[in-house]
Amino acid sequence: MSFSVCRALIVFGSLLLSSELAAQGPTLGTLDVIRHRGSILLGYSEDAMPFSHLDGSDQPVGFSIDLCRQVTEAIKTRLARPDLKVFHLTTNDASRQVMLESGGIDLHCGNSVNTVQKQRSVAFSVTTYVATVQALTRKDLGIASLSDMNGKTIATRAGSTATVMVKAAADRRGVAANFRVDRDDAETLRTLLNGRAEIVALSDVSLRRLLLAAPATAGDTLTLLTENYGFEPHGLEFRRQDPSFKRLIDETLVSLMKSGEFARLYHRWFASPIPPTGVNFDLPMGETLKQLSMTPNDRGI
Repeated sequence: MSFSVCRALIVFGSLLLSSELAAQGPTLGTLDVIRHRGSILLGYSEDAMPFSHLDGSDQPVGFSIDLCRQVTEAIKTRLARPDLKVFHLTTNDASRQVMLESGGIDLHCGNSVNTVQKQRSVAFSVTTYVATVQALTRKDLGIASLSDMNGKTIATRAGSTATVMVKAAADRRGVAANFRVDRDDAETLRTLLNGRAEIVALSDVSLRRLLLAAPATAGDTLTLLTENYGFEPHGLEFRRQDPSFKRLIDETLVSLMKSGEFARLYHRWFASPIPPTGVNFDLPMGETLKQLSMTPNDRGI
C-alpha cells in the first residue's frame, strides 16, 4: 500500500472518529469507535528516544511503542477483531492534546509526564516510567551540587516541570540561582556550551539524550550531577471520561508488570543498546518504578 493511500485512510479514520464522537456524545466510547472504524490510531513522537523514535527503516520503535503494541493486541482480543488496522501518526507537544481531544488519535505512545493540570484535559494510564530531574554542567566550572549554583544561570525547557522542581529545591536550600527557559532540549545544550548558562536541568532521560547526541568533543567537557531534584511520573495518554478504555489499558499494563514482561521491555530500551545506532541510555529501573510495578497507580504531580 502506498504512502498516499495510507495517509488517506488515516485522515478518513480521524474524520470519522471525530464525527461519530460529536454525533454520539459521551455514549460512544473509544472501543466502539475503533470497532466501527476498523482501525486504531496511535500517536507518537519521533524524537522521544527511547520512548518513541524512528528506526533505520523509518518505523516507530521504543518502550512506549512496545507498550502500545500490547494494548492494541488487547483491543483486538476484546473486540474479537484481529483484522483491525494499526496506524501511527506523528505528534508534538503542541498537537498531542488537540489530536487526543478531537479524535485524531486514540492513544498516545510517547514520553508524557502525568500532571494534575494535564488530567483536566486528558487521561493517563498507570505509571510506566518515573523520571528524576537532574542537572548537566561543564566540568571546568567546578559545580558538584545545587549548593554550588548560587548566582549561576540554570537553563530549562519551555513547558518542563523541571523548572518548578529545581526552583523549589533551590528555595529550600537558600540558593539564589537565575533561570532561563529555552525553546527545546537542544537549545538548552547550546546555551550551556555557549556559556549563556552554567547548568541545564531536565529529566534524567532528556539529559542522557542530549549527551548521546552531543558531538564527542562537547560530550567530553560535560558532567551529569547525581543529585535528584524531583520526580516525574509518565504514562500513556488517551481521552478522558472513557472508563472502559482506561480499564483495558491499565489491565494490560498491570498484567505486563505482574508477568515480568514490563521489566524485560524496560531493560531492552533503557539499559541495552537500541536501534538504529546502538546507543545505551544506561538507566536501570529505579526503586520507585519497581515499587509502582508492584502497586500500580495513575497519580500525577
